[in-house]
Amino acid sequence: MPYIARWKTFTVWLVVLLSMIIALPNVLPQTVLDKIPDWLPKKQLVLGLDLEGGSRISLKMERDDVIAASLRSSVNEVANLLRSAGIAYSGLSGTGQTIELTISDPSRMAAVREALKPMADRVVGDADKQVPEFAIVPGDNGALRIELTDNGIERRLSADADAAVSVLAHRLESLGGKQPMITRRGVDRVIVQIPGLFDPEQLKSILTQAGDFSYRQIDMSMQVEDAVNGTPPQGSEVVYSADDPPIGRLLRTEPVFSSSDVVSAETSTDEATGEPVVTMVLTPEGATRIAKATQTSTGTTMAVVLDGLVVATPLIRTAVTDGRVTLAADMSPEGAEDLTVLLRSGPLPAALTVLEERSTGAGRGSESIQSILRGGLIGALLVGLFMFGFYGFFGLVANVAVILNVVMIVAVLTASGLALTLPGVAGIVLTIGMAVDSNVLIYERIREEVRHGRSVFDAVQHGFARAFSAIVDANITTLIAAIILLYLGTGSVRGFAVTLAVGIVTTLFTAFTLTRVMLMVWLRSRNPKELPTGIRTGIFDGAALRFMAIRNFVFSLTALLSLLSMLAFGSLGLNLGIDFSGGAVIELRAKEGNADVEDIRLRLSQLNLGVVTAEPFGSQQDVVVRVQSREGGENAEQTSVLLIRGELEDSYDFRRVEVVGPSISGELTRAATLGIVLSLLAIIIYIWIRFEWQFSVGAIIATLHDVLLTIGLFVITGMEFNLGSVAALLMIVGYSLNDTVVVYDRIRENLKRYPRMPLPILIDTSINQTLSRTVLTGATTILALAALSLFGGEAIQSFAFVMLFGIAVATFSSIYVAGPVLILFKLRHGTPDGNADHHPTSGQTTTKGA
Repeated sequence: MPYIARWKTFTVWLVVLLSMIIALPNVLPQTVLDKIPDWLPKKQLVLGLDLEGGSRISLKMERDDVIAASLRSSVNEVANLLRSAGIAYSGLSGTGQTIELTISDPSRMAAVREALKPMADRVVGDADKQVPEFAIVPGDNGALRIELTDNGIERRLSADADAAVSVLAHRLESLGGKQPMITRRGVDRVIVQIPGLFDPEQLKSILTQAGDFSYRQIDMSMQVEDAVNGTPPQGSEVVYSADDPPIGRLLRTEPVFSSSDVVSAETSTDEATGEPVVTMVLTPEGATRIAKATQTSTGTTMAVVLDGLVVATPLIRTAVTDGRVTLAADMSPEGAEDLTVLLRSGPLPAALTVLEERSTGAGRGSESIQSILRGGLIGALLVGLFMFGFYGFFGLVANVAVILNVVMIVAVLTASGLALTLPGVAGIVLTIGMAVDSNVLIYERIREEVRHGRSVFDAVQHGFARAFSAIVDANITTLIAAIILLYLGTGSVRGFAVTLAVGIVTTLFTAFTLTRVMLMVWLRSRNPKELPTGIRTGIFDGAALRFMAIRNFVFSLTALLSLLSMLAFGSLGLNLGIDFSGGAVIELRAKEGNADVEDIRLRLSQLNLGVVTAEPFGSQQDVVVRVQSREGGENAEQTSVLLIRGELEDSYDFRRVEVVGPSISGELTRAATLGIVLSLLAIIIYIWIRFEWQFSVGAIIATLHDVLLTIGLFVITGMEFNLGSVAALLMIVGYSLNDTVVVYDRIRENLKRYPRMPLPILIDTSINQTLSRTVLTGATTILALAALSLFGGEAIQSFAFVMLFGIAVATFSSIYVAGPVLILFKLRHGTPDGNADHHPTSGQTTTKGA
């Protein structure tokens, strides 16, 4: 046994040492990191875009464009297959997902089926569940209809999204900077995260521009006006320019060369004119075609077409015989660079639409880091002083455990590459409070064991054992909420869930292993006969407060407040942020002097953007502009931001831009609702399994009380309700259950110990026995969140304030809601108080222990 104990101690300290080594590079300057050998850990923490600065853009592959492209390629495939088989046809056309044609000789329908067999046999789906991509339906008199099945469209949509990821990766590589992250989500979604400082509008243009580039010959056989009013010559079409107003040109449909013929592209400056030019190197096939075309077109112009618009009409001075084409057009340096990026990466298979944008300037991110670190450090210092003041040496041990807990969280995030976001830092601060809670539970159990006559050594052993159940139950309920938030959340909210989930695991480790090891070292070295001086929580030992004596009054009051919150919510509603209502939020900072809010309001009112508000934000230099969702689809919000940028960017820096389209806002609303419901359901099931059904019902009623009052706070104050608010609600749910479970765990224990004690008195006894833990944990968590609310900066202030309110309400409900509900639902029949079923005639009582 001593050998096993020494091995466990060695393992614990090894884990701590490894965590410190992995986390160490985060506090070392880059000059020192460069000198560290590569075989040593030197990886640093990945910061979320809200801290480091950068953009997160959600894109959607347009289904209608994929269908249109699929229809065009399928029509061509049908024509080629029938032509190769020598089968005559007429009226070949496509509409929607249907291709129609008429076979000239209906008797050859069998030959038609054989010719179209490659299309008929094409299947999509998994190996065990394959469906045809096309449905071929013959009709009367040679009529033939070919349907593009929905499954086939889904396959093409998914394939095009995969291809788009590759194209976007090539485009973003050309921008330099840190490695972007491009991920698929669902069938038609692509999420792009780009750290660093980039122009968001240029970025969105590069990401969404189709990049379908071609050189085309101008058809001089007919006037453009005649072609517009009549029928263009076969093999030609009218294409308009990007000018305002647009100018039409009659162009040959077949390009001389296109994007697929470009091997490489470079941007340079024309020595003679000083203008930017783009030089392209073509494939041998493209070089042959351009040579042939320019030999007969010298002295005339060609048209450069980009995404269906004529962007330039360069003069052909000499024949191009070396396969190198230089485009010298009226372009800005940025425009030339963007075109080069498009040519290098190739065209997108289908158009991409921006559904959501969240961009943060690097300066804003660094300020957020400084503010939240300041608030977090102040909160941690207050918690540390509070614990030392109440527990002396034990408090010092707890503080060391909490510090190492944070180190382990940083180590896990560093090693795994998971990003630390702004809400994630708040999650660490919340973890500090939960870690302190675990230590308080253990210490109070140790004190109880000493009071019951055990030696200090035995008291420590039994204290850890008896606190185990309450700590695990309390942390698992919070972990359930964190996991569901992790699964359903997005962006920075998911970062909060990641940090909290990791923090719960490290808290359990530090509470049951690290703290125990440190106390065992103290026990073996000092062999104390009594607990160390400095523990001042004995002031709660004599508490005999009759909480349940006023339960009817307090329970009625809380029920009334909950009802009022529901009525206020029903009549006034929440001030929904753009996450749930759509629209845009723009944070501005004046480049010189203070921001002129009235001037901003006046200038924006002239843009006809619908409902737009501008309010001071933080310092006198800062303003936040909110634009409500507009009709017009996903692009309406992007247009609003573009107009606002054009109006204000000369006088203001755009520090943060968040744009949410109607599709994303609807999805976020459903995900948030589902997250809260699933969290409550999962926690109910867990508590039902671990406790009696009355405990489960009591816990959920107490939690709903906390959620309703918090929602009432949002309604009354008018605070914006966004994704961060959902995270706060779920964490309040977790903390509320944490508090309630600790009290319930003691009630369950006392039910076994005092089977005939009247239930109200038993509940009072249990609450008084855990009062020191309730007060100390609530106080330390409130201290940490208050510091974050006061000193953490505007970015986290409202989140911390909501959490602060929720923690206070949760502490209250664990006593005055969770307790009375057990009496209301008659947890134990036959108790001799007037509130349970008592049968004096039979003299029998029935007790059901937990």
